[in-house]
Amino acid sequence: MARWGMVIDLGKCTGCQACTVACKEENNVPHGSPDEQSRRIELYWHKVITATEGEYPNVSATTIPMPCMHCDDPPCVTVCPAKATYKRDDGIVMQNFRRCIGCKYCIVACPYAARSFNYKEQEEEEYHHRDGAPDRSLRGPWPFPHRTHGVVEKCTFCFHRIELAKRDYPDDWEGRIGTEVVPACVEACPAEARVFGDLDAHDSPASQWLANREFMRLRENMGTSPKVYYIPK
Repeated sequence: MARWGMVIDLGKCTGCQACTVACKEENNVPHGSPDEQSRRIELYWHKVITATEGEYPNVSATTIPMPCMHCDDPPCVTVCPAKATYKRDDGIVMQNFRRCIGCKYCIVACPYAARSFNYKEQEEEEYHHRDGAPDRSLRGPWPFPHRTHGVVEKCTFCFHRIELAKRDYPDDWEGRIGTEVVPACVEACPAEARVFGDLDAHDSPASQWLANREFMRLRENMGTSPKVYYIPK
């Protein structure tokens, strides 16, 4: 069984936010407004933060893309009373909107602020991917479910692309994921600052980056074992 993960090169990241926009477009994530931003209730499945170090005038800044970390030991799964948050066999941490009761326990438990609460009704928008929209009737409630306000949402590593690859290429889907099939944020990155793949396969793009470079993970002391790795500048 594959164990999907992502590697992000902070030296290449320019902070352009193409990943954030691509995530919203791919997953039909509601757009924020100035009012929501001022109240800090805008909805993101992926965001880019800036970390500064030093004191003026000797200050350095690093942009850090922040998808869900898809932890091997996710605290969000442990605290969810409705079992709406769960981890798939391939390590992707999912959110079942239909089971979510909106208690926000998972938001509090997540050390990475990777979850958002949806305060408003979902708007149906056109799917802009160049290959056209998948046939949603083939996947039941997933992918692209119509969610309502009052639920928690998060990054899914664009798992629906993996599932479509399994369906369309049953004989060699594993070889395509990480090269032809990647999450929207990886596909959209103009600097090619991130890769995706099976962390347990030595020949995957993600494993090859980790084998040749120094890397780090955020808040490793929390014991969550995140599957998003960062290559420092």
